Parts: sequence; structure tokens; C-alpha cells
Amino acid sequence: MDQNHEVAVTQMRMSVEKLGSSTEKYEDPTLMRFLIARSMDTDKAAKMFVQWLQWRASFVSLNYIPDSEVQDELNSRKIYLQGQSTKGCPVLLVKIKNHLPAKDQLQFKKFVVHLLDKAISSSFRGREIGNEKLIAILDLHQIAYKNIDTRGLITGFQFLQSYYPERLAKCYLLNMPRFFATVWRVVSRFLEKATLEKIVIVCNEEERRELIRTVGEEALPEGYGGRAKLVALQDFVITPSDDKMP
Repeated sequence: MDQNHEVAVTQMRMSVEKLGSSTEKYEDPTLMRFLIARSMDTDKAAKMFVQWLQWRASFVSLNYIPDSEVQDELNSRKIYLQGQSTKGCPVLLVKIKNHLPAKDQLQFKKFVVHLLDKAISSSFRGREIGNEKLIAILDLHQIAYKNIDTRGLITGFQFLQSYYPERLAKCYLLNMPRFFATVWRVVSRFLEKATLEKIVIVCNEEERRELIRTVGEEALPEGYGGRAKLVALQDFVITPSDDKMP
């Protein structure tokens, strides 16, 4: 981290303290994510960080969402956690054809947190550094109108933007049917410029090759250009570490 970033982190820590909170448990890379998300404005980053702390304390009081609280969403087997990309990013694959709009919006929001937390923690090497990122692949193959969930997509991206700043490395949309373009235009209005720049709608062979290069054949499932088997989110086992995560 260069000197300018070090100064910004120090100033952000002081701003957080002025707001009545503490950054003591968090390393510089975590704080840098908030700074980057707020264009290095230390006061705005501090405010975002404090709001995140308050949200985690109230919405994720155990510091994780157990499987038992999101069982209905897990049963659809629509999310797959495929290990790590060539650069060590966890790879999430979403089969939209297995998704139906949630009747229980609270459970759906908990599910978003559950899958993001599990994906990110799968990349920890002994302990959290704070700058871990994930790759998401949204597969729209064979979707029907019953699978369309504009509200759910907006919720997922808003959670990423508000509570998981700079956690998204890349998001690929595969096999997009023409009728989904209207849905995506609506969703896009709710996305920040930085988020939109990380999204690739895969339309041609070169973009497919980029997907394979970025993810890697070891993590990319068979049928997508890789050699891996599909691993449902609930079947992915994270090995506990002896080191404590902050």
C-alpha cells in the first residue's frame, strides 16, 4: 500500500472513531475496500463502514447465517460454489432456471448473505485478509418467465454494493435470451458505475474464451468450458482453520 493510501486509511480510522465506532478488529485491506467504494473520500467511507458494522450486528448477529434459516432457498439447488479461479477468487455459479421469486423476502435476503459470506470465506488462507473478491456466473440457459425475478436481482446487487464493497471481481451473464434484455435494463438502473464495469454479457466466442481464462478450467464446470464437477453451495465444505479470523 502506497503512502497516500496509508494516510487515507489513518484518516478513515479517525473518522470512524468520531462516529462512535472502532476499526480495531479490521486490517487496512478491509478499510481500503470502503475507501475505494467511496472514491477515497475518508468521511464517506467511514460512514459506509459504520453503517456496515451496524447492519452486521443486527442482521447477521451470529456473524453467519446457518443453513437452517435458508433451507427453502438451498433446496432449489440453484447456487454452486466451484472453488477458486486462476487468481484465487471463489467462483459462484447461479442457474437461474432453478430459481423462483421468493415468497419470503426476509429469507431471500438472508440467503444472499449466506451465499456471499460462504463464498468469500472459502478463499481464506488461515485468516481473512480483507481484500478477497469473488467471481459470479449467472447462467440464463432455459429460463422461462416464471424464473424472472427483477426484485431479487436488484436486492442481490444492492447487497453487494452496500455491504460487500469491492468484493465483486467480475460477473458474467451467460445465455441471455432476448426477452431478458428488458429486465436487465431495469436492473442496470440500480447499479453503480463501478459495478456495471465488472459485468460482462457473454455474447461471442472471444468473451467465452475470456471467461475460461479468467475462471480457469479447474474451477469452471463441464459444459462451460472447464473440467470441474458442479458443487452445490450446501455441499461445499469449508475446512476450519486453527487461525482465528478477525
